[in-house]
Amino acid sequence: MKQKPAGSRPATFPRRFFIKTSAGLAAAAGLPKWFLDQTEVHAATKELGPNDQPAVALIGCGGQGRGDAKNASKFGRIVAVCDVDDKNLAEGKKMFPDAKEYKDFRKVMEQPDIHAIVCGTVDHWHTLVSMAAMRSGKDVYCEKPLTLCIDEGKNLVKTVHDTKRILQVGSQQRSDRRFRLACELVRNGRIGKLQHIDVWLPSGPRRGPFASRPVPPGLNWDFWLGQTPALDYVPERCHANFRYWWEYSGGTMTDWGAHHNDIALWGAGLDRSGPVSVEGKELAPMIPGGFTASADYEVKFTYENGVTQSTRSTDGDTPYGGVAAKDRQRNGVKFHGSDGWIWVTRGDIQASKDGILEEKLPSNATRLYESGDHMQNFFDCIRSRKQPICEAEIGHRSATVCHLGVIAIRIGRKLQWDPKKEQFVNDSEANYWIKRPMRKGYGYDFIA
Repeated sequence: MKQKPAGSRPATFPRRFFIKTSAGLAAAAGLPKWFLDQTEVHAATKELGPNDQPAVALIGCGGQGRGDAKNASKFGRIVAVCDVDDKNLAEGKKMFPDAKEYKDFRKVMEQPDIHAIVCGTVDHWHTLVSMAAMRSGKDVYCEKPLTLCIDEGKNLVKTVHDTKRILQVGSQQRSDRRFRLACELVRNGRIGKLQHIDVWLPSGPRRGPFASRPVPPGLNWDFWLGQTPALDYVPERCHANFRYWWEYSGGTMTDWGAHHNDIALWGAGLDRSGPVSVEGKELAPMIPGGFTASADYEVKFTYENGVTQSTRSTDGDTPYGGVAAKDRQRNGVKFHGSDGWIWVTRGDIQASKDGILEEKLPSNATRLYESGDHMQNFFDCIRSRKQPICEAEIGHRSATVCHLGVIAIRIGRKLQWDPKKEQFVNDSEANYWIKRPMRKGYGYDFIA
């Protein structure tokens, strides 16, 4: 099978669609009828008058950002687009011809008529863009992973608390009914006592070495690099491939891991906490001069309640989203309990026996936050000022698990973690990587 190029979105994981309740459609959806009967039908928000629609700015006009902005345009007006690359900016303007163009996101924050931003930048800009927006009185929909390092998450959570702004993290699996069903069943003991969680993530690419090239016209490379080290332009570093460089992300561990590790925490009821130990190893060396984020790896987490978790990459050199057919069923989350298991991924939920899914939960069961559309939930919360389904604290904790995995892989030994203090226990080497050095001129003072 011909592989899609790195950066392409997986054809095998279509976006969510929502089905009205009936026995036949319930079977088609792969969800039990009782669950659909109890699930609110989420229709599109009614069109509001122009004066009532929030004005939204898109920061980061790459493919993911434009997709998020298109979804946001159902609920608000896209009035501004911003990017450091003229080509991306032109694509944003093409999609939203009435939007004003910006090359410096700080100028967007100065506009008093903009109510919210969609942050679709590369990972290492998420924190500064989101903090600047909230400080200027704007609400934020930020792509995942929320942060580049653990310390950034602490700062973002504090900023949300201080500014009282709404921040929704783009971990949209929380708004997928299959994932919510799986987590509700696990939380309510449907598989007995939770013992272990398996998380499978796509492998990353092992490629290189790559050569530097002249910076393309229209790309502000220094601004794109931002807080990260000043390096020569390499085409494979930029845009869709940035996630395979440790300097700008954490490979598939922080990319897909921000989705599936989040579900693991949600099902375990630990999405405001974290593990107490972590150990990881790289399963294949990276090519010198090529991508630096580990492509094949295994990480083991232990939680205070004794639950263990293994997060593993699938086999092979697989581009982003292009999970090989033989590995698709392993790209997801499997909860193991004393009385059975539940497997869930995009488009599929299974259990060790039929009754686990089909037996209705009692009226007094623990029910989780219900959202039928991740972007709509964000805009609903803009109006209600209630916290969204993936608020900053949750996005931070999910990203932290991924960052812990990356740190453990890089250090190569077992680490003890204190989820309350959010630091490693008596380990100065590991604690060094809670923060990352920020290049002069692009630290927190950049948005002061």
